Amino acid sequence: MPDAPSWIVLKFGGTSVSTRSRWETIARIARSHRDSGFRPLLVCSALSGISDRLEALADPETDVPATTLLDRIRRQHLDLADDLGLDGASLLAETFTTLENRADEIARTGRAYPQQQAEIMAMGELMSTRLGSAYLASAGLSTHWMDAREVLRAEDEAHVAPARRYLSATCAAYPDRVLQNHLAGQDAGVFITQGFIASNPVGETVLLGRGGSDTSAAYFAAKLEAERLEIWTDVPGMFTSNPRDIPSARLLRRLTYAEAQELATMGATVLHPRCLSPVRRYGIPLHVRSTDTPDLEGTVISDDVPDDGPEVKAISSKDGVTVVSMETLGMWQQVGFLADVFQIFKHHGLSVDLVATSEANVTVTLDPMANALDPDVLDRLMHDLSAYCEPEIIGPCAVVSLVGRHIRSMLHELGPAFEVFDEQKVHLVSQAASDLNFGFVVDEEQSERLVRQLHGQLFATRAADATFGPSWQELFETQPSTTDDAWWRERRDDLLAFMEDRSDPVYVYDEVTLRANARHVRRLNAIDRTYYAVKANPHPRVLEILADEGIAFECVSPGEVERVREVLPGLSPDRILFQPNFAAIDEYAAAFDQGVHVTLDNVEPIQRHPDVFAGQDLFVRVDPGRGHGHHRHVRTAGAQSKFGIVPDELPRLRRLADRCDCTVRGLHVHVGSGITDAGTWPDIAGFLASLAADFPDVRTLNVGGGLGVPERPNAQPLDLDVLDKRLRDFKTQHDYDLWMEPGRFLVAQAGVLLAPVTQTKSKGPVHYVGLGTGMNSLIRPALYGSYHKIANLSRLDEAPAVTADVVGPICETGDVLGRSRRLPDTHPGDVLVIGTAGAYGASMSNHYNLRPPAGERVLSAQPVSG
Repeated sequence: MPDAPSWIVLKFGGTSVSTRSRWETIARIARSHRDSGFRPLLVCSALSGISDRLEALADPETDVPATTLLDRIRRQHLDLADDLGLDGASLLAETFTTLENRADEIARTGRAYPQQQAEIMAMGELMSTRLGSAYLASAGLSTHWMDAREVLRAEDEAHVAPARRYLSATCAAYPDRVLQNHLAGQDAGVFITQGFIASNPVGETVLLGRGGSDTSAAYFAAKLEAERLEIWTDVPGMFTSNPRDIPSARLLRRLTYAEAQELATMGATVLHPRCLSPVRRYGIPLHVRSTDTPDLEGTVISDDVPDDGPEVKAISSKDGVTVVSMETLGMWQQVGFLADVFQIFKHHGLSVDLVATSEANVTVTLDPMANALDPDVLDRLMHDLSAYCEPEIIGPCAVVSLVGRHIRSMLHELGPAFEVFDEQKVHLVSQAASDLNFGFVVDEEQSERLVRQLHGQLFATRAADATFGPSWQELFETQPSTTDDAWWRERRDDLLAFMEDRSDPVYVYDEVTLRANARHVRRLNAIDRTYYAVKANPHPRVLEILADEGIAFECVSPGEVERVREVLPGLSPDRILFQPNFAAIDEYAAAFDQGVHVTLDNVEPIQRHPDVFAGQDLFVRVDPGRGHGHHRHVRTAGAQSKFGIVPDELPRLRRLADRCDCTVRGLHVHVGSGITDAGTWPDIAGFLASLAADFPDVRTLNVGGGLGVPERPNAQPLDLDVLDKRLRDFKTQHDYDLWMEPGRFLVAQAGVLLAPVTQTKSKGPVHYVGLGTGMNSLIRPALYGSYHKIANLSRLDEAPAVTADVVGPICETGDVLGRSRRLPDTHPGDVLVIGTAGAYGASMSNHYNLRPPAGERVLSAQPVSG
């Protein structure tokens, strides 16, 4: 124990402060530090999703009404207060009133100044810490609440634009003896304050930029000369790549400040890049830990890291990058050309990131974290640059980076890994002078695949040591899972009996789970009708079970409509929703003839074929401009997605509909798959309601599907109770029917793929377990990099003994169903079970290599027989 109390600064992000269970963890961590003789200072973010809502509230052009946003902000805080046993209405009454007043001011003037935006967005942290302080006190911790704006003063930057001054300010970081002495006189065991916010020299509220809570914590650590800074987030440290995309990524036990800075700058979202400088300057160790798994070791960042020679430590990717290519022969040997063109970037408030030059070309990148890449700004940039060169905008792009040390000296070793870029368009190559980074700028749609391949090349044989810890997979397969209550464990004997004397793989769907999932959705009282997305799994018995549970059907092709009508001949056409994309006009005509509901997601069909739509009722799919989901390819909104009509096109659609006497009865949005934020669908409903005012006959809002399914160990499920409550809150203010169209949520966990082991193999430190089927039966891991739980059903009770890649027989290197999976000693003839395979498994299977895919069976409530 220290002779005198030393400070430990702990930062907790939005997900860490949004539930009672997480606040209970925070209380335990704070008490442990206090009992160890330290003085903990907690720096807290706003509740998860609140900053986005406050930002929308401060935007006069937002599509969601201010009253709706205010109600959601209020409800989220009051719900948490109820869970914490607090009187939220009293604790936050003043803040709610201030928010309402500021929203009224913006509504009256039709514009928001940066000062107003900063004041509104600061409310999130102020509210979360008010609740947190009260809860900690109720838990028996003597707590002192601090206003960060009284401590952190932004530097005077009168020369920069107001938006940057108020919304992305910087503060001086130095030991502050006055602050230390002041806090030493406070009789409190725990101190709590806000991240993200500060004040300027005249006392106005300013923000430190998105992700600025990390930086706030670093400022406080420097001012207090803290023993260490702890960043508590939802992952237990920094990894060799994003572990949510690559479960074989290994924990980085220790990094230097420079290495961590490079990783944070090049796309690792665990840390904000600006938080490293203050702690590095004063030699304060930074620990990255997880509130979900507080006992795991995490990552320690300091300069006390031995130099073990040239080494790649991580593969990172930074998306949303814009490339500007400037072509001209006039720059050759011309003095001041770069100064002239870079002055143009400065004039437009744009910060240049990477630069590459040749005799006739200069190519630069613009980082979305440092720039507001507004199309109007880029248009003006192009206009001004054209006086000096032929400029071209390229994007969206991504920077794929190898981060480590002494990389130049190991380029000859990296040659085979660089073959992953074969036949890829590489717009720019960058090698840092610090020798910490080697980066490639590529098209954004390629980045995820390239990172996965590079990681496999460089880390597949990497064993744990002092620098590299266990993989994400190893960490969480050795932790008891709080979410793994899979039905197939209870029905193991039935499944093994079914596979006895079989050598062919098979999908098995559990009727009990299907019915339970359907009833979970049907208990959403706010939803007036649920349509099952047939594309997830069109097995006839699955359709029969769901129909029996009162579920209707959403189809995206004539074949799916025909399947539903064949299986359920008595089903009313009103229970079928046809939602094609880029379909032939005959498909719309046939659907209208069958009397099913039809959704249009493009203006062109009704413009070119008004006779087909004449006199018909119609739903319209709208693109809200931004998608959500667990993988880029399943995010179905935004400019890079082919789905939906942009809001600006809706007036033209309405005119065309009026001309042909077509009535728009409903509006629809679907933003993606694998979403676990319960606020997504109320936000969609609010967005659609704001558009429905222009369509007087609209009575139904279809908020889409995408309800997330827990796949990885300890993944948090979607809270259906919270979702229902928020949708019911929406309906108290709007008189619309709500429809929803889940697919994976209903069937994914009800299905498994059973496959016998054919062979095993070891090549040095890499072990393989081969199955009789692979990407021909389950293509999602190869296509999306998706994760599926894999277990040895024959040896379910045996302890893990080997880490292996589970592969199939298809003649493709990508035929990998799971990498670095912990399995018991596994032998040919054992049966492996692949979980959450009930959705987009059999329905996406194929006969590649002329290998038949797995068959399908439905497991009734009664035991099966072979």
